[in-house]
Amino acid sequence: MASLLRLQALAPALNVPRRRCFLSPFHLAASAATAPLARRLSTAASTNSLEPPAPDSDLESGLYLVATPIGNLEDITLRALRVLKCANVILSEDTRHSGKLLQHYNIKTPLLSFHKFNEREREPSILRRLHEGEAVALISDAGTPGISDPGMELARLCAAEKIPVVPIPGPSAAIAALSASGLPSNEFTFVGFLPKHGRSRRDRLEISAREAATQIFYVPPHGIHQFLVDAASSFGDSRSCVIAREITKLHEEFWRGTLGEANEAFATRQPKGEITVLIEGQLISVDETPSEDFLEHELRELMTKGHTLSACWFSL
Repeated sequence: MASLLRLQALAPALNVPRRRCFLSPFHLAASAATAPLARRLSTAASTNSLEPPAPDSDLESGLYLVATPIGNLEDITLRALRVLKCANVILSEDTRHSGKLLQHYNIKTPLLSFHKFNEREREPSILRRLHEGEAVALISDAGTPGISDPGMELARLCAAEKIPVVPIPGPSAAIAALSASGLPSNEFTFVGFLPKHGRSRRDRLEISAREAATQIFYVPPHGIHQFLVDAASSFGDSRSCVIAREITKLHEEFWRGTLGEANEAFATRQPKGEITVLIEGQLISVDETPSEDFLEHELRELMTKGHTLSACWFSL
């Protein structure tokens, strides 16, 4: 009996319930594998069988940013399914598109459209619902909300008003493409979609071309040719790149080569689907002559540490 009590004490304390919901048989089966070990062991000790998880699930009030599949519907976490099932409302970029995902998993939580054209209009009523204690889930058409998708401003407002903002991690096209690209992944810059204005787009590419980190861009399929032309002009034809298309879907493709080769390959080709382009960072030569600004900065640093002017120049 003492050992049984010790095992039960290991179970995590329950939070005060805010939103309670009934989990479907699918959720019950999935949750059984992840139920707290102490609770499963304590039940097994008394009944010689595993206890099915409780039919109710608690969800605290707050904004839940739920990542959803970017293609393959299997790429969703058990936690994401539970949150979507138990939330009071789901904010969706496209309710028709998201409805297919929810129907696939038999989730009947109400949907409310929330996209770049109405997010400012919706924000006050959403904040009011959150202050009243509701649990609000936010999803985009695919991937992680707020990453080149609606959600960033709402998350900022919630944080400013001390409303919990809870990330439910999962798929992201940028990270999925980077992990399989073969380009350096220890440091990278996520640029996302470039500005539509031609000059602004080229200015941003010029900034990326000077960075040593791998650069990641989202490119619409109809704009891939122009992007590659502009990128080759800024980065140079010899810079390596990876073009990832339809990630996790049936026609997933990773094209690898230089920007010059990519321009030739996609000059007459009109690809379909979502495209992520990764370009290797600028290689820093050890023999590169330092700029005057760099030398001035180093000189100032050495003199601040007490070195004489002559010693500083000798060090440089």
